[in-house]
Amino acid sequence: MTEVRVRFAPSPTGHLHIGSARTAVLNWLYARHTGGKYLLRIEDTDKERSKQEFTDAILAGLKWLGLDWDEEPIYQSPRLSIYKEFAEKLVAEDKAYYCSCTPEELEQMRELALKTGGKPKYDGRCRKRKDHPPDRPKVVRFKSSGIGVTVVDDVIQGKVSFDNSELDDLIILRSDQTPTYNFSAVIDDHWMNITHIIRGNDHLNNTPRQIQIYQALGYQAPVFAHHPLILGTDRSKLSKRHGATGLLEFQHDGFLPQAMINFLLRIGWSHGDQEIFTMKEMVELFDIKGLNASPGVWNQEKLLWTNGVYIRQTPAAELAELVLPFFKERGYAGGVDEKFLKMIALYQVRVQTLLEMVDLSWFLFTDQVEFDEEAKKKFLTPEMADALENLAGKISGLDKLDAETLKALFEAVLAEKQIKMKALAQPVRVALTGKTVSPGLFEVIEILGKEKTIDRLKKAAKIAKPQ
Repeated sequence: MTEVRVRFAPSPTGHLHIGSARTAVLNWLYARHTGGKYLLRIEDTDKERSKQEFTDAILAGLKWLGLDWDEEPIYQSPRLSIYKEFAEKLVAEDKAYYCSCTPEELEQMRELALKTGGKPKYDGRCRKRKDHPPDRPKVVRFKSSGIGVTVVDDVIQGKVSFDNSELDDLIILRSDQTPTYNFSAVIDDHWMNITHIIRGNDHLNNTPRQIQIYQALGYQAPVFAHHPLILGTDRSKLSKRHGATGLLEFQHDGFLPQAMINFLLRIGWSHGDQEIFTMKEMVELFDIKGLNASPGVWNQEKLLWTNGVYIRQTPAAELAELVLPFFKERGYAGGVDEKFLKMIALYQVRVQTLLEMVDLSWFLFTDQVEFDEEAKKKFLTPEMADALENLAGKISGLDKLDAETLKALFEAVLAEKQIKMKALAQPVRVALTGKTVSPGLFEVIEILGKEKTIDRLKKAAKIAKPQ
Protein backbone atom coordinates (compact mmCIF):
# COMPACT_ATOMS: atom_id res chain seq x y z
CA MET A 1 0.00 0.00 0.00
CA THR A 2 1.31 3.45 -0.94
CA GLU A 3 2.32 5.61 2.02
CA VAL A 4 -0.07 8.51 2.59
CA ARG A 5 1.65 11.87 2.16
CA VAL A 6 -0.33 15.05 2.83
CA ARG A 7 0.72 18.66 3.05
CA PHE A 8 -0.33 21.96 4.55
CA ALA A 9 0.62 24.79 2.22
CA PRO A 10 -0.09 28.27 3.64
CA SER A 11 0.89 31.55 2.00
CA PRO A 12 2.74 33.94 4.35
CA THR A 13 0.69 36.94 3.25
CA GLY A 14 -1.11 37.23 6.58
CA HIS A 15 -1.48 35.58 9.96
CA LEU A 16 -2.71 31.99 10.20
CA HIS A 17 -6.48 32.29 10.42
CA ILE A 18 -8.76 29.74 11.98
CA GLY A 19 -10.00 28.24 8.71
CA SER A 20 -6.45 27.47 7.57
CA ALA A 21 -5.64 26.09 11.00
CA ARG A 22 -8.54 23.64 10.61
CA THR A 23 -7.11 22.49 7.27
CA ALA A 24 -3.76 21.92 8.98
CA VAL A 25 -5.47 19.91 11.75
CA LEU A 26 -7.33 17.67 9.28
CA ASN A 27 -4.16 16.97 7.28
CA TRP A 28 -2.13 16.21 10.41
CA LEU A 29 -4.77 13.90 11.86
CA TYR A 30 -5.12 11.99 8.60
CA ALA A 31 -1.37 11.53 8.34
CA ARG A 32 -1.14 10.28 11.92
CA HIS A 33 -4.25 8.10 11.49
CA THR A 34 -2.79 6.34 8.43
CA GLY A 35 0.81 6.25 9.64
CA GLY A 36 1.73 8.53 6.76
CA LYS A 37 3.67 11.77 6.46
CA TYR A 38 2.51 15.32 7.17
CA LEU A 39 4.53 17.90 5.22
CA LEU A 40 4.71 21.68 5.30
CA ARG A 41 5.13 23.94 2.29
CA ILE A 42 5.36 27.73 2.54
CA GLU A 43 4.00 29.26 -0.68
CA ASP A 44 5.95 32.52 -0.61
CA THR A 45 6.18 33.42 -4.30
CA ASP A 46 4.17 36.64 -3.86
CA LYS A 47 7.08 39.04 -3.56
CA GLU A 48 4.97 42.00 -2.48
CA ARG A 49 2.75 40.41 0.16
CA SER A 50 4.86 37.57 1.58
CA LYS A 51 6.57 38.61 4.82
CA GLN A 52 8.86 36.81 7.25
CA GLU A 53 6.73 37.90 10.19
CA PHE A 54 3.79 36.00 8.73
CA THR A 55 5.93 32.91 8.13
CA ASP A 56 7.10 33.09 11.74
CA ALA A 57 3.49 33.43 12.95
CA ILE A 58 2.38 30.42 10.87
CA LEU A 59 5.19 28.26 12.26
CA ALA A 60 4.45 29.46 15.81
CA GLY A 61 0.76 28.63 15.43
CA LEU A 62 1.44 25.13 14.14
CA LYS A 63 3.94 24.50 16.94
CA TRP A 64 1.44 25.74 19.53
CA LEU A 65 -1.13 23.27 18.23
CA GLY A 66 1.51 20.53 18.27
CA LEU A 67 1.13 19.80 14.54
CA ASP A 68 4.67 18.56 14.01
CA TRP A 69 5.74 18.07 10.39
CA ASP A 70 7.80 15.11 9.25
CA GLU A 71 10.34 16.59 6.83
CA GLU A 72 12.04 19.93 6.37
CA PRO A 73 9.57 22.66 5.30
CA ILE A 74 9.61 23.47 1.59
CA TYR A 75 9.78 27.13 0.56
CA GLN A 76 8.71 27.98 -2.96
CA SER A 77 10.69 31.20 -3.41
CA PRO A 78 14.06 29.44 -3.95
CA ARG A 79 12.43 27.22 -6.60
CA LEU A 80 11.48 29.93 -9.11
CA SER A 81 13.92 28.67 -11.75
CA ILE A 82 12.26 25.22 -11.57
CA TYR A 83 8.79 26.62 -12.27
CA LYS A 84 10.19 28.65 -15.18
CA GLU A 85 11.85 25.54 -16.59
CA PHE A 86 8.58 23.60 -16.51
CA ALA A 87 6.65 26.49 -18.05
CA GLU A 88 9.12 26.65 -20.93
CA LYS A 89 8.89 22.86 -21.30
CA LEU A 90 5.13 23.14 -21.78
CA VAL A 91 5.65 25.91 -24.34
CA ALA A 92 8.11 23.73 -26.24
CA GLU A 93 5.55 20.90 -26.28
CA ASP A 94 2.80 23.28 -27.53
CA LYS A 95 0.87 22.84 -24.27
CA ALA A 96 1.42 26.48 -23.28
CA TYR A 97 2.23 29.71 -25.08
CA TYR A 98 3.55 33.21 -24.58
CA CYS A 99 1.00 35.99 -24.27
CA SER A 100 1.76 39.69 -24.56
CA CYS A 101 -1.73 41.14 -24.36
CA THR A 102 -1.89 44.49 -22.63
CA PRO A 103 -4.11 45.24 -19.63
CA GLU A 104 -6.23 47.39 -21.96
CA GLU A 105 -6.78 44.46 -24.33
CA LEU A 106 -7.72 42.19 -21.46
CA GLU A 107 -10.23 44.74 -20.19
CA GLN A 108 -11.76 45.02 -23.67
CA MET A 109 -12.18 41.23 -23.77
CA ARG A 110 -13.89 41.33 -20.39
CA GLU A 111 -16.28 44.11 -21.40
CA LEU A 112 -17.17 42.42 -24.69
CA ALA A 113 -17.91 39.13 -22.96
CA LEU A 114 -20.19 40.85 -20.46
CA LYS A 115 -22.04 42.72 -23.22
CA THR A 116 -22.67 39.52 -25.16
CA GLY A 117 -23.73 37.56 -22.10
CA GLY A 118 -20.59 35.46 -22.01
CA LYS A 119 -18.23 34.64 -19.17
CA PRO A 120 -15.35 37.12 -18.83
CA LYS A 121 -12.27 35.12 -19.79
CA TYR A 122 -9.23 35.23 -22.02
CA ASP A 123 -10.14 34.60 -25.68
CA GLY A 124 -6.90 32.82 -26.63
CA ARG A 125 -5.81 35.37 -29.22
CA CYS A 126 -2.10 34.83 -28.47
CA ARG A 127 -2.26 31.06 -29.03
CA LYS A 128 -1.08 31.53 -32.62
CA ARG A 129 0.99 34.69 -32.13
CA LYS A 130 4.62 34.22 -33.13
CA ASP A 131 5.98 37.74 -32.72
CA HIS A 132 5.68 39.55 -29.40
CA PRO A 133 6.33 43.31 -29.21
CA PRO A 134 9.46 43.89 -27.12
CA ASP A 135 7.87 46.77 -25.23
CA ARG A 136 5.14 44.55 -23.77
CA PRO A 137 5.38 42.29 -20.71
CA LYS A 138 5.21 38.63 -21.65
CA VAL A 139 3.51 35.88 -19.64
CA VAL A 140 3.08 32.15 -20.21
CA ARG A 141 -0.46 30.83 -20.53
CA PHE A 142 -1.52 27.20 -20.28
CA LYS A 143 -3.50 25.75 -23.19
CA SER A 144 -6.63 24.61 -21.42
CA SER A 145 -8.82 22.04 -23.10
CA GLY A 146 -12.10 23.69 -24.08
CA ILE A 147 -13.82 20.46 -25.05
CA GLY A 148 -15.73 18.04 -22.84
CA VAL A 149 -15.69 18.00 -19.07
CA THR A 150 -13.14 17.57 -16.30
CA VAL A 151 -14.41 15.39 -13.47
CA VAL A 152 -13.12 15.78 -9.93
CA ASP A 153 -13.72 12.56 -7.97
CA ASP A 154 -13.68 14.13 -4.53
CA VAL A 155 -13.64 12.07 -1.32
CA ILE A 156 -15.93 14.54 0.48
CA GLN A 157 -17.88 16.30 -2.27
CA GLY A 158 -18.37 13.27 -4.53
CA LYS A 159 -18.03 13.50 -8.31
CA VAL A 160 -18.03 17.12 -9.46
CA SER A 161 -18.04 17.87 -13.20
CA PHE A 162 -16.68 21.05 -14.75
CA ASP A 163 -17.47 22.11 -18.31
CA ASN A 164 -14.11 22.71 -19.96
CA SER A 165 -15.59 25.50 -22.08
CA GLU A 166 -15.80 27.52 -18.87
CA LEU A 167 -12.05 27.31 -18.31
CA ASP A 168 -9.81 29.87 -19.97
CA ASP A 169 -6.10 29.72 -20.68
CA LEU A 170 -4.77 30.61 -17.27
CA ILE A 171 -1.45 32.33 -16.72
CA ILE A 172 1.10 29.90 -15.27
CA LEU A 173 4.15 32.18 -15.31
CA ARG A 174 3.90 35.94 -14.76
CA SER A 175 6.00 38.53 -16.54
CA ASP A 176 8.24 38.79 -13.46
CA GLN A 177 9.00 35.06 -13.80
CA THR A 178 7.00 34.05 -10.72
CA PRO A 179 4.53 31.16 -11.06
CA THR A 180 0.83 31.35 -10.33
CA TYR A 181 -0.67 29.23 -7.59
CA ASN A 182 -2.25 26.52 -9.75
CA PHE A 183 1.00 25.85 -11.59
CA SER A 184 3.49 25.83 -8.73
CA ALA A 185 1.14 23.77 -6.54
CA VAL A 186 0.94 20.99 -9.14
CA ILE A 187 4.70 20.86 -9.66
CA ASP A 188 5.46 20.83 -5.95
CA ASP A 189 2.73 18.36 -5.00
CA HIS A 190 4.16 15.94 -7.57
CA TRP A 191 7.77 16.58 -6.49
CA MET A 192 6.83 16.07 -2.82
CA ASN A 193 4.98 12.81 -3.72
CA ILE A 194 1.73 14.09 -2.22
CA THR A 195 -0.93 11.37 -2.35
CA HIS A 196 -3.90 13.25 -0.84
CA ILE A 197 -4.78 16.94 -1.04
CA ILE A 198 -7.07 17.92 1.82
CA ARG A 199 -8.09 21.57 1.58
CA GLY A 200 -11.04 23.93 1.80
CA ASN A 201 -13.70 23.76 -0.91
CA ASP A 202 -12.90 27.34 -1.87
CA HIS A 203 -10.15 25.58 -3.88
CA LEU A 204 -12.56 23.22 -5.62
CA ASN A 205 -12.84 25.48 -8.70
CA ASN A 206 -9.05 25.41 -9.02
CA THR A 207 -9.00 21.64 -9.20
CA PRO A 208 -10.10 21.09 -12.85
CA ARG A 209 -7.37 23.50 -13.92
CA GLN A 210 -4.81 21.64 -11.85
CA ILE A 211 -5.97 18.26 -13.18
CA GLN A 212 -5.39 19.49 -16.73
CA ILE A 213 -1.89 20.67 -15.75
CA TYR A 214 -1.19 17.26 -14.17
CA GLN A 215 -2.24 15.63 -17.43
CA ALA A 216 -0.13 17.99 -19.54
CA LEU A 217 2.95 17.22 -17.43
CA GLY A 218 2.27 13.48 -17.50
CA TYR A 219 1.68 13.29 -13.75
CA GLN A 220 -0.78 11.15 -11.80
CA ALA A 221 -3.17 13.44 -9.94
CA PRO A 222 -3.48 12.84 -6.18
CA VAL A 223 -6.69 12.09 -4.32
CA PHE A 224 -8.68 15.28 -3.65
CA ALA A 225 -10.75 15.96 -0.54
CA HIS A 226 -12.32 19.43 -0.31
CA HIS A 227 -13.79 20.07 3.11
CA PRO A 228 -16.51 22.73 3.59
CA LEU A 229 -15.57 26.10 5.01
CA ILE A 230 -16.58 27.26 8.47
CA LEU A 231 -19.46 29.75 8.42
CA GLY A 232 -20.51 32.33 10.97
CA THR A 233 -23.70 31.89 12.97
CA ASP A 234 -25.51 33.99 10.35
CA ARG A 235 -24.27 31.55 7.64
CA SER A 236 -22.00 34.20 6.15
CA LYS A 237 -18.25 33.94 5.64
CA LEU A 238 -16.44 33.53 8.95
CA SER A 239 -14.87 36.73 10.25
CA LYS A 240 -13.74 38.47 13.43
CA ARG A 241 -17.29 39.65 14.17
CA HIS A 242 -18.21 35.99 14.74
CA GLY A 243 -15.41 35.65 17.31
CA ALA A 244 -12.94 33.95 14.96
CA THR A 245 -9.57 35.69 14.92
CA GLY A 246 -6.01 34.73 14.05
CA LEU A 247 -4.96 31.43 15.61
CA LEU A 248 -2.33 32.90 17.93
CA GLU A 249 -4.89 35.25 19.44
CA PHE A 250 -6.62 32.20 20.88
CA GLN A 251 -3.33 31.20 22.47
CA HIS A 252 -2.98 34.68 23.94
CA ASP A 253 -6.56 34.48 25.26
CA GLY A 254 -5.78 31.34 27.22
CA PHE A 255 -7.14 28.51 25.11
CA LEU A 256 -5.48 25.10 25.27
CA PRO A 257 -4.15 23.72 21.96
CA GLN A 258 -5.76 20.30 22.39
CA ALA A 259 -9.12 21.95 23.06
CA MET A 260 -8.75 24.01 19.88
CA ILE A 261 -7.95 20.87 17.86
CA ASN A 262 -10.94 19.06 19.39
CA PHE A 263 -13.21 22.00 18.57
CA LEU A 264 -11.97 22.42 14.98
CA LEU A 265 -12.28 18.70 14.30
CA ARG A 266 -15.85 18.61 15.60
CA ILE A 267 -16.93 21.25 13.06
CA GLY A 268 -18.16 18.91 10.35
CA TRP A 269 -17.00 15.61 11.86
CA SER A 270 -18.52 13.42 14.54
CA HIS A 271 -18.22 10.07 16.25
CA GLY A 272 -21.58 9.20 17.71
CA ASP A 273 -22.54 11.66 20.45
CA GLN A 274 -19.00 12.03 21.79
CA GLU A 275 -17.92 15.66 22.22
CA ILE A 276 -14.54 15.48 23.94
CA PHE A 277 -11.67 13.39 22.60
CA THR A 278 -8.13 12.74 23.70
CA MET A 279 -5.45 13.30 21.07
CA LYS A 280 -5.03 9.54 20.86
CA GLU A 281 -8.75 9.08 20.19
CA MET A 282 -8.76 11.79 17.53
CA VAL A 283 -5.90 10.12 15.68
CA GLU A 284 -7.45 6.65 15.95
CA LEU A 285 -10.97 7.66 14.92
CA PHE A 286 -10.48 10.36 12.28
CA ASP A 287 -10.93 9.63 8.60
CA ILE A 288 -11.54 12.17 5.83
CA LYS A 289 -14.44 10.06 4.56
CA GLY A 290 -16.27 10.96 7.77
CA LEU A 291 -16.23 14.70 7.06
CA ASN A 292 -19.58 16.28 6.20
CA ALA A 293 -20.03 17.82 2.77
CA SER A 294 -22.08 20.72 4.16
CA PRO A 295 -20.52 23.72 5.95
CA GLY A 296 -20.08 23.79 9.71
CA VAL A 297 -20.90 26.80 11.86
CA TRP A 298 -18.56 28.60 14.23
CA ASN A 299 -19.83 28.43 17.81
CA GLN A 300 -17.86 30.56 20.25
CA GLU A 301 -19.80 29.27 23.25
CA LYS A 302 -19.02 25.69 22.26
CA LEU A 303 -15.33 26.56 22.00
CA LEU A 304 -15.36 28.07 25.48
CA TRP A 305 -17.20 25.03 26.84
CA THR A 306 -14.72 22.66 25.20
CA ASN A 307 -11.77 24.61 26.58
CA GLY A 308 -13.33 24.57 30.06
CA VAL A 309 -13.64 20.80 29.93
CA TYR A 310 -9.98 20.46 28.95
CA ILE A 311 -8.94 22.80 31.77
CA ARG A 312 -10.84 20.69 34.30
CA GLN A 313 -9.29 17.49 32.93
CA THR A 314 -5.72 18.79 33.04
CA PRO A 315 -3.69 17.66 36.09
CA ALA A 316 -3.30 20.57 38.53
CA ALA A 317 0.50 20.65 38.39
CA GLU A 318 0.44 20.71 34.58
CA LEU A 319 -2.25 23.38 34.53
CA ALA A 320 -0.18 25.50 36.92
CA GLU A 321 2.73 25.49 34.48
CA LEU A 322 0.40 26.36 31.59
CA VAL A 323 -1.18 29.34 33.34
CA LEU A 324 2.01 30.62 35.01
CA PRO A 325 3.16 32.65 31.95
CA PHE A 326 -0.17 34.50 31.97
CA PHE A 327 0.41 35.48 35.60
CA LYS A 328 3.99 36.51 34.82
CA GLU A 329 2.71 38.75 32.04
CA ARG A 330 0.34 40.40 34.54
CA GLY A 331 3.24 41.08 36.93
CA TYR A 332 3.39 38.02 39.16
CA ALA A 333 6.97 37.51 40.35
CA GLY A 334 6.55 34.17 42.09
CA GLY A 335 6.47 30.59 40.92
CA VAL A 336 4.33 27.50 41.35
CA ASP A 337 4.31 27.33 45.13
CA GLU A 338 1.75 25.96 47.60
CA LYS A 339 -0.37 29.11 47.39
CA PHE A 340 -0.37 28.98 43.60
CA LEU A 341 -1.48 25.33 43.59
CA LYS A 342 -4.28 26.15 46.06
CA MET A 343 -5.45 28.84 43.66
CA ILE A 344 -5.43 26.27 40.82
CA ALA A 345 -7.60 23.92 42.87
CA LEU A 346 -9.99 26.76 43.63
CA TYR A 347 -10.42 28.05 40.07
CA GLN A 348 -9.82 25.04 37.85
CA VAL A 349 -13.50 24.08 38.12
CA ARG A 350 -14.72 27.66 37.63
CA VAL A 351 -13.05 29.00 34.48
CA GLN A 352 -13.18 28.43 30.73
CA THR A 353 -9.83 30.00 29.75
CA LEU A 354 -6.43 30.48 31.35
CA LEU A 355 -6.83 34.23 30.99
CA GLU A 356 -10.10 34.07 32.91
CA MET A 357 -8.26 32.28 35.71
CA VAL A 358 -5.81 35.18 35.94
CA ASP A 359 -8.56 37.78 35.87
CA LEU A 360 -10.67 36.11 38.56
CA SER A 361 -7.87 35.16 40.95
CA TRP A 362 -5.56 38.15 40.53
CA PHE A 363 -6.77 39.65 43.83
CA LEU A 364 -4.94 36.81 45.60
CA PHE A 365 -1.57 37.93 44.25
CA THR A 366 -1.81 41.71 44.21
CA ASP A 367 -1.18 44.11 47.08
CA GLN A 368 -3.88 46.51 45.97
CA VAL A 369 -7.52 45.45 45.70
CA GLU A 370 -9.34 46.84 42.67
CA PHE A 371 -12.87 47.54 43.87
CA ASP A 372 -15.97 47.29 41.79
CA GLU A 373 -17.37 50.73 42.54
CA GLU A 374 -20.98 49.59 42.73
CA ALA A 375 -20.06 46.76 45.08
CA LYS A 376 -18.02 49.09 47.28
CA LYS A 377 -20.88 51.58 47.48
CA LYS A 378 -23.47 48.91 48.25
CA PHE A 379 -21.62 46.77 50.80
CA LEU A 380 -18.89 48.85 52.46
CA THR A 381 -21.43 50.89 54.41
CA PRO A 382 -20.98 52.71 57.77
CA GLU A 383 -22.97 50.08 59.66
CA MET A 384 -20.52 47.38 58.55
CA ALA A 385 -17.34 49.19 59.61
CA ASP A 386 -17.30 47.83 63.16
CA ALA A 387 -18.03 44.27 62.06
CA LEU A 388 -15.11 44.34 59.61
CA GLU A 389 -12.76 45.74 62.25
CA ASN A 390 -14.00 43.19 64.79
CA LEU A 391 -13.38 40.35 62.33
CA ALA A 392 -9.87 41.64 61.58
CA GLY A 393 -9.06 41.71 65.28
CA LYS A 394 -10.28 38.19 65.87
CA ILE A 395 -8.35 36.83 62.87
CA SER A 396 -5.15 38.39 64.21
CA GLY A 397 -5.42 36.10 67.22
CA LEU A 398 -5.72 32.89 65.23
CA ASP A 399 -2.92 30.36 64.92
CA LYS A 400 -4.36 28.70 61.83
CA LEU A 401 -6.84 29.62 59.08
CA ASP A 402 -8.60 26.32 58.41
CA ALA A 403 -12.31 26.18 57.55
CA GLU A 404 -13.43 24.91 60.95
CA THR A 405 -11.57 27.66 62.85
CA LEU A 406 -12.83 30.39 60.53
CA LYS A 407 -16.41 29.15 60.77
CA ALA A 408 -16.31 29.40 64.57
CA LEU A 409 -14.76 32.86 64.38
CA PHE A 410 -17.45 34.17 61.98
CA GLU A 411 -20.18 32.75 64.19
CA ALA A 412 -18.72 34.66 67.14
CA VAL A 413 -18.77 37.95 65.20
CA LEU A 414 -22.33 37.32 64.00
CA ALA A 415 -23.48 36.69 67.57
CA GLU A 416 -21.79 39.83 68.88
CA LYS A 417 -23.20 42.05 66.15
CA GLN A 418 -26.60 40.35 66.05
CA ILE A 419 -26.46 39.95 62.27
CA LYS A 420 -26.85 37.03 59.87
CA MET A 421 -24.06 35.52 57.76
CA LYS A 422 -25.65 36.87 54.60
CA ALA A 423 -25.25 40.43 55.90
CA LEU A 424 -21.58 39.93 56.77
CA ALA A 425 -20.43 37.70 53.91
CA GLN A 426 -20.79 40.16 51.04
CA PRO A 427 -19.01 43.09 52.78
CA VAL A 428 -16.16 40.71 53.69
CA ARG A 429 -16.06 39.34 50.16
CA VAL A 430 -15.88 42.85 48.67
CA ALA A 431 -13.23 43.81 51.22
CA LEU A 432 -11.02 40.85 50.31
CA THR A 433 -11.63 40.50 46.56
CA GLY A 434 -13.08 43.81 45.39
CA LYS A 435 -16.02 41.94 43.87
CA THR A 436 -19.33 40.40 44.88
CA VAL A 437 -18.56 36.97 43.38
CA SER A 438 -15.73 34.71 44.51
CA PRO A 439 -15.08 31.19 45.78
CA GLY A 440 -15.94 30.41 49.40
CA LEU A 441 -14.75 33.02 51.91
CA PHE A 442 -12.92 30.51 54.09
CA GLU A 443 -10.98 29.23 51.07
CA VAL A 444 -10.15 32.78 49.99
CA ILE A 445 -8.91 33.73 53.48
CA GLU A 446 -6.77 30.60 53.70
CA ILE A 447 -4.99 31.41 50.44
CA LEU A 448 -4.68 35.14 51.14
CA GLY A 449 -3.09 34.45 54.49
CA LYS A 450 -3.48 36.22 57.82
CA GLU A 451 -1.51 39.38 57.04
CA LYS A 452 -3.26 40.26 53.77
CA THR A 453 -6.69 39.34 55.13
CA ILE A 454 -6.32 41.59 58.18
CA ASP A 455 -4.89 44.43 56.10
CA ARG A 456 -7.77 44.33 53.62
CA LEU A 457 -10.44 44.11 56.29
CA LYS A 458 -9.01 47.14 58.08
CA LYS A 459 -8.77 49.15 54.87
CA ALA A 460 -12.34 48.24 54.00
CA ALA A 461 -13.52 49.25 57.47
CA LYS A 462 -11.82 52.60 56.99
CA ILE A 463 -13.58 53.06 53.65
CA ALA A 464 -16.91 52.12 55.26
CA LYS A 465 -16.63 54.57 58.18
CA PRO A 466 -18.42 57.89 57.76
CA GLN A 467 -16.00 60.64 56.75
